[in-house]
Amino acid sequence: MVRIIAPSLLSADFLNLESEIDMLNTSNAQWIHCDIMDGHFVPNLTFGFPILKQIRAKTNKTMDVHLMITNAEQYIDEYIQAGADVLTLHWEATTHLHRALGSIRDKGKKAGVSLNPHTPVHILEDILPYTDLVLVMSVNPGFGGQSFIPSTYEKIKKLRKMCNEINPSCMIQVDGGVNKNNAGTLFASGANVLVAGNAVFSSANPIKEIEQILIAQ
Repeated sequence: MVRIIAPSLLSADFLNLESEIDMLNTSNAQWIHCDIMDGHFVPNLTFGFPILKQIRAKTNKTMDVHLMITNAEQYIDEYIQAGADVLTLHWEATTHLHRALGSIRDKGKKAGVSLNPHTPVHILEDILPYTDLVLVMSVNPGFGGQSFIPSTYEKIKKLRKMCNEINPSCMIQVDGGVNKNNAGTLFASGANVLVAGNAVFSSANPIKEIEQILIAQ
């Protein structure tokens, strides 16, 4: 199974963002994860289009944009124009999810659906055929540095079984409390893409940390 690491810039040093991106460019991380928060759907604010465009200009890595915002459907074109390669919307915050996913895919980008910890995976049964990626939140969204919720392992196993039956090409991403100690179990449970923020950017050697997460057993 494909293993992808997507370091989250939410935990990066924003006073030295260019050097942080340069570090990721030299690492084995395949994606760069950008958390967009609106202070409404989640209790935090992050960044928007101008910073995304600057990030896009500094890297050729896949830009993985996670929209933790309400009314995300209104901004699909803008986020794609800003450089998103993967655009993930929350099931809990998107009224017309089928339409939104279709709009993303029609523009040649990967369309993702994210689930909060309290949302069961079976809710995705009807939308899974139209989804390139499901992002399982392993913490409550809004802040970095939270502890991993252990029940996530079983949730991933259930989701992997659903994907194998309905949409085998759909990737499973996990975001929240990911590190080299739980990465192996997450991959073994059926995840393809791991988002790691604090574990990477608080490390004395982020490049080595990324590699250890990738090869974790």
